[in-house]
Amino acid sequence: MAAKRHVIIVGAGIIGASIAWHLARKGAAVTVIGEERGGVATPCSFAWINASWGNPEFYFHFRRRAMAEWKRLARELPGLPLAWCGSLSWDMPAADLETYADEYGRWGYGISRLNREESALLEPGLGEYPDFALHVAEEGAVEPVAAARLLLADAEARGAAFVHATVNGLLQSAGRIVGAVTSEGVLEADHVVLAAGAGSVPIAASAGVTLPLSTPAGLIVHSRPVSKRLNGLVMTPHLHMRQTAEGRIIAGSDFAGGDPGEDHRASAADLFARVKATLIDNADLKLDFFTVGYRPTPADGFPIIGNAGLPGLYAAVMHSGVTLAPLAGLLAADELVSGQGDESLGPFRLQRFADAG
Repeated sequence: MAAKRHVIIVGAGIIGASIAWHLARKGAAVTVIGEERGGVATPCSFAWINASWGNPEFYFHFRRRAMAEWKRLARELPGLPLAWCGSLSWDMPAADLETYADEYGRWGYGISRLNREESALLEPGLGEYPDFALHVAEEGAVEPVAAARLLLADAEARGAAFVHATVNGLLQSAGRIVGAVTSEGVLEADHVVLAAGAGSVPIAASAGVTLPLSTPAGLIVHSRPVSKRLNGLVMTPHLHMRQTAEGRIIAGSDFAGGDPGEDHRASAADLFARVKATLIDNADLKLDFFTVGYRPTPADGFPIIGNAGLPGLYAAVMHSGVTLAPLAGLLAADELVSGQGDESLGPFRLQRFADAG
């Protein structure tokens, strides 16, 4: 009997956790290396699951497929903190909203046009409403840290190991990556997967591999838990917000989080004041904390998934980590176990940057 393929995953956020879970389900030997179960960037995510505006058609369909994989994941992993709560948006001029609705409607996205009264019925807790907004009932949100920890716990129950450590470099032999050099010692494996977001860049660089990634900062504010104020995701021109499963209102100047400025605390206070001004029932709404996350954003905006320039080295780095997590985990695990490439990942290979150059 062939030995199990051993895969080290660097990163314990939603992407690393999904890959670990899918690998463990396929019988691979898995070691996850992370600073914290739940990751570093994942706790700073707005966690909107969508295939929304601004994407070319091929990427829209990939994201839509990922949304379906969240439903599959919820069936296979009971207790996943996932809600298909829908979104109400008017964060673009009316003409742009119409263009978006027309184009994505042709692609099969379930977009409804709402007037002021219909928006008020959908989200009665807001202070004011636009004349025209869009509603996408099929969009949703997940509590990303809880989801990542649930995936990791189930992977560990299936034999995966978690190592609390930092990765300082990669172990090479005969031109192949054969392990990771960590703060807890050297660990060997058949493959090393970089799923540590922005932290993947210096690790790849230690082996002479460049991941063309920027890491813009994003500020998200988190209220103390309160009673129900929002039914779904709300996207206004100056504020994107939702209410979490535990009752927190979380918000950014957009879903990716806004510029935190030089004074993060002052920026958070200004942003939270905007949240309070948007909700009518706000007397008990208090700021609890804010996060500043660094979004791992590949140079062309699309994910990097696949071989990372050296045999044995695999990358899974993307900005839309929450939306794409179950699909990225499934496809990466399939490739790592089978050794066969998946055509649907063709547009997301690291090699595209070299080809373009």
